[in-house]
Amino acid sequence: MQTKDSNGNILNEGDSVTVIKDLKVKGSSSVIKRGTTVKNIRLTVNEKEIEGKVEKTVMVLKTEFLKKV
Repeated sequence: MQTKDSNGNILNEGDSVTVIKDLKVKGSSSVIKRGTTVKNIRLTVNEKEIEGKVEKTVMVLKTEFLKKV
């Protein structure tokens, strides 16, 4: 299976994506704001998730809330 963003575009290692919805961070009171760009993503074993660095912290994000830049 291939990893796809919310619009169906195929995501690859090193791509940049933008968050399309404000996301609450589990276990924290912080929020990832809509429009935040995540650069140099890494694909995970699960095709519905990617890893990326947001505000100097590596996080796992669901692809349904992302769009390719």
